[in-house]
Amino acid sequence: MGFELFIGRRYLRAKQKQAFISLITILSIAGVAVGVMALIVVIAVMTGFEADLKSRILGGQPQVMLRRHEGMFTNYRQVLEEVEKTEGVEAATPFILLQIMLRAKHGASGAVLRGIDPESAGRVMKTLHKVNLPAATSATSSSDAAPNIPGIVLGRELARNLRVIEGDLIYLISPGGILSPIGHLPMTKQFKVTGFFESGMYEYDQTFAYINIKDAQKILRMGDAVNGLDIRVTDIYEARNVAQRIVTKLGRPYWAQDWMQMNRNLFKALKLERRVMFIILVLIILVAAFNIASSLIMMVMGKTRDIAILKAMGATERSIRKIFVFNGMVIGSLGTILGLCLGLVVCELLKRYDIHELTGDIYYFTTTLPVKLEFTDVVSIISAALLICFFATLYPARQAAKLRPVEAIRYG
Repeated sequence: MGFELFIGRRYLRAKQKQAFISLITILSIAGVAVGVMALIVVIAVMTGFEADLKSRILGGQPQVMLRRHEGMFTNYRQVLEEVEKTEGVEAATPFILLQIMLRAKHGASGAVLRGIDPESAGRVMKTLHKVNLPAATSATSSSDAAPNIPGIVLGRELARNLRVIEGDLIYLISPGGILSPIGHLPMTKQFKVTGFFESGMYEYDQTFAYINIKDAQKILRMGDAVNGLDIRVTDIYEARNVAQRIVTKLGRPYWAQDWMQMNRNLFKALKLERRVMFIILVLIILVAAFNIASSLIMMVMGKTRDIAILKAMGATERSIRKIFVFNGMVIGSLGTILGLCLGLVVCELLKRYDIHELTGDIYYFTTTLPVKLEFTDVVSIISAALLICFFATLYPARQAAKLRPVEAIRYG
């Protein structure tokens, strides 16, 4: 490649005297740089958003949920022991799930109530690890003003909607009430707000409320039964295999869902959006590639006599093609490197500075914009840019190689 590289470098330096061709070259480099930068920033933000959303979801919900086809668990303690012995299971805890209405002095809101075991729930859902979970109420007397009022833990956004603070009293209204002479009446129970939790996931913080599992059993008159088991696994990407292992071990009445199945629509939508954005932004690089092709075509037209002389001196068509492919790839490589550097700088700025327009009810998070740049993504973007630039050089290089020396000198 020594001869071709030498001529190619000479052409790159010589064309700087031709202002118009030089301008097209600069625009080509800028176009590739903008395309690569946009791809890196957008893909990094979308990857960061997906990773951040995944961590928030896994912090606020179990990685595997075990249920029964028939309904309630009446022997959940034996099942819990079997589940905890299963390979890949880190911890498990029983739960009761119910949709309710919460009414406070200044407002009301629908919620999803979860009855949990305070001793084991924090090991499964990290969101509750540092929360002061309510203890079960007892019938014994106490010196407190309201000794038998059970406690409830609310999501931060749910508490804000109800306009309550710690220590306030709220009413839980359950659709599963009692029968009376006038018909079916919803059950109402008073609770005391004992704390708040904040997962960083807006949908969870405005929806979930937690009470002690024993109080939930009393309210629903379930006796010593639960709705299912929440399970945490050692490897989140093996959750589906662990769930299948548990179901196989326990038998037919049981079924399980892993976190990917519970959120499959969300993550499928994110993956599809990421692919579409990659394709759309690659078009920016494609437009820049046309500029590269235009620049090379004009260079071929300006160097017609030179090409004829080189071929008359013995240069092969292959050598002529290499000269112009080299020139085009230099332009594409400069644009790719510049775009990579700009993309890394923009990603770093997005990590450090808050974007205050982000609201949790729309974007799920309220902190800084999540940015995560993966090595495979960078390699894919750079490879795509260089490949597009390479294909853009083929037609001008082929046309240059097809020139006939006699006709090029005569008419050039």
